[in-house]
Formats: sequence, C-alpha cells, structure tokens
Amino acid sequence: MTTDTVPTRQRPSTDGQPLLRLTDIHSYYGNIHALQGISIDVFRGEIVTLLGANGAGKTTTLRTIHGLIHPKKGKIELDGRDITTMPAHEHVRVGIGQSPEGRRIFSRMTVMENLQMGGYSRKDKAGLHEDYERVFDLFPRLRERRSQAGGTLSGGEQQMLAMGRALMTRPTLLLLDEPSMGLAPILVEEIFAIMKDINRQGTTVLVVEQNALMALGAADRGYVLQTGTIVRSGDAKDLLEDPEVQKAYLGG
Repeated sequence: MTTDTVPTRQRPSTDGQPLLRLTDIHSYYGNIHALQGISIDVFRGEIVTLLGANGAGKTTTLRTIHGLIHPKKGKIELDGRDITTMPAHEHVRVGIGQSPEGRRIFSRMTVMENLQMGGYSRKDKAGLHEDYERVFDLFPRLRERRSQAGGTLSGGEQQMLAMGRALMTRPTLLLLDEPSMGLAPILVEEIFAIMKDINRQGTTVLVVEQNALMALGAADRGYVLQTGTIVRSGDAKDLLEDPEVQKAYLGG
C-alpha cells in the first residue's frame, strides 16, 4: 500500500444535495418488515458507516440500495436521480460498486480474471489498464498473486480482491459490507487504511461494519441501526463518545 502520493483529505461538505439519499425506506423479506422507514444521506467525498448488531438491517440496507431488494415504500436517489426501482445490473453503470459480505470472489478464477470481471461492462480499454494499476498500487499483494486462483488466497487477500473488483467498475459510490469480517486485527487495520486511501482518491464510501471502533475511527458520519430503524446518527466522533453507543458496541 502506498500513501505518499495521496493528497491530504479534507472534511467533505454536507451542504447541498447528497450523492445518495434514502427517504423513508421500508423493505421486506416475505412478511418480515426488515427496514422500517429509514432515511440516510451520504454526501460526495464522505465515508459514512452503518453500525448495528446482527439482524439490525445493515446488509438489507445495502441490498436495497444496490437494487437486489426493492422497497415497498420510500425513495432512493443517486445524485438527484430516482433509482428506487432500477434493476441491480444497471447500478454499476450509474456509479455504484459493491464489495459484498463474505467477499464472493470467483474462487476458480485467477486474481486478474476476477478483476476483469469487475470491469466487464466497461468499453474504455485505456481506462481499464489505468484502473488495474490503481488496484495493484492499493493492494500490492494482488499484483504478486495476479495469476493465482482466488480461492487459494488468504481471507485478507480475498477481501482485498473483492474491494479491487468493485473498484474496477470505477464507482462514484463504493458500498462495503463487513470488510473486517473474519480477519486478524492487523489485517483489519490494513483494510481500513486502504479504504481511507480509496476515499482520498475521490470515491465516496458507505461501509457496513460490526467493528464500531474501527468504523467510527475512519468515518465522517455514522448511523446506528436497531431492528430495522435508525436509533442514532451524527458525526463519527460524537457517536464514539455517545454513552449508549459505547455501551452497546464499544464495551463501555
């Protein structure tokens, strides 16, 4: 990982129109009311985190944003455009990339083939080469293992590959679902450092994470989900100091 050429990050402005806006979203799994009227704003240039226990609705929120679940009520806007009913396969074309929970790489394909799958819908060949190099600069271990089957990588390397594959779509908004899951603490720190580098390079990030300390330490703002509703929101630093958040998620 290289950071010496990355510009100093300035706190993004939350004035004006958000890049992503969820308004009164209600999503269901069958008869289960998974999201119960949540509203979220993510402004261009931010890192925003969604916190919550298992079953709180974090992954459901990302699946709803990405069009894998269509809400029964509410509105999703990307840069002012209504994408509430847009099919999931079209989200890549409008600038949404996702690194899903559990990585879900193509285990029999090589690292390079996985990255090629990330850029399969792009027509700009010169830009593809530039982005391969960007991914390899962010994740030097992937460069070393570019001919290795994805399924033979370590858990941390597979997470890097999932993030790299998402970056190959050249997203405006990157959705990260539990990037620290199953990783050793030193790898968790590395993944979050790289996430901040990605953001400094111009990509807005919405990250779902159970490791509240790492997530709030990296984020600008956060939302706390509990059984499908938002129970806390605000600046990440304020949430870190919130007694209820400390008690529930930080062992305070």
